[in-house]
Amino acid sequence: MRAKPSTINTPETTDPASRGFSIDAHRLAAPKAAPGLHLVATPIGNLGDITLRALQTLAGVDVIACEDTRITRRLTERYAIAAQLKQYHEHNAEAARPKILERLSQGGSIALVSDAGTPLISDPGYKLVREVCAAGHAVYALPGPSSVLAALSVAALPTDRFFFEGFLPAKSAARRSRLAELARIDATLVMFDSGNRVQDTLAELAEIMGTREAAICRELTKLHEEISRATLRELARDADTLETRGEFVLVIAPPAADAEMLTSDALDDVLRKQLAANSVKDAVAHAVALSGRPRREVYARALELAKDLHKDLHKNLRGGDGEE
Repeated sequence: MRAKPSTINTPETTDPASRGFSIDAHRLAAPKAAPGLHLVATPIGNLGDITLRALQTLAGVDVIACEDTRITRRLTERYAIAAQLKQYHEHNAEAARPKILERLSQGGSIALVSDAGTPLISDPGYKLVREVCAAGHAVYALPGPSSVLAALSVAALPTDRFFFEGFLPAKSAARRSRLAELARIDATLVMFDSGNRVQDTLAELAEIMGTREAAICRELTKLHEEISRATLRELARDADTLETRGEFVLVIAPPAADAEMLTSDALDDVLRKQLAANSVKDAVAHAVALSGRPRREVYARALELAKDLHKDLHKNLRGGDGEE
């Protein structure tokens, strides 16, 4: 007869003597974890990036709540951790949360992990932490790997202030609108993207934010890690040669230091100079990056000025003909 599968609030049946983990064939014992919810950061690629405290906690809790048991099992098997793995993700969260809260009310200890990196960062978990806190249970943070911080640290861009966007909207119109809003933020931008969309995103970033410096970070900490640093225009120009397999983090420099200082008159001066030598599209991209103003506003003004420049040019040509 097949054993009945356990649920997340099943009382502990694991032999305390089995609590432990192995590193390079050395077996280390792990004490039972303290009651409460433990938020454990896990590697974003290289399994060697796990912390000792994380291993001790994963081996010491009653249950590990994870997004995908197959992915988390690679980690537990690598370090010989005998743990109960139970799914907790956006599709089963409503049903799983009460079971977790019940287990915690019985004095249990549960670790929450994401598929990669720090839990709650573009991963499910916020509502669980909120309800666990509201119920009066302890919540512990075990810091560690984060693709956001890893990308920021290697991008060679300002790190004193940054804004994490996560994933952009999938549809182009909504994505462009959001990028226009992000262009005005006076901070380094960090965002996630997928391989099947990154080329379109780079083209739109170049159009909206112009010549800002940026970095494309692909497969961080993994075997095929790749980091490309250039201006957005250069990255967009070469996007068709980009390897699109893997996971991407994009890091974009903040607007120019004087971007918020441009008055309407100064913006007009910038646009006139750019329109005299470039297309409307390129002039707008340059002015948006320099001014920090919404692309729609700059584009509308550029069209007005382009009409005026065309009228002036036509008038001068007619005047010249009449004088000859």
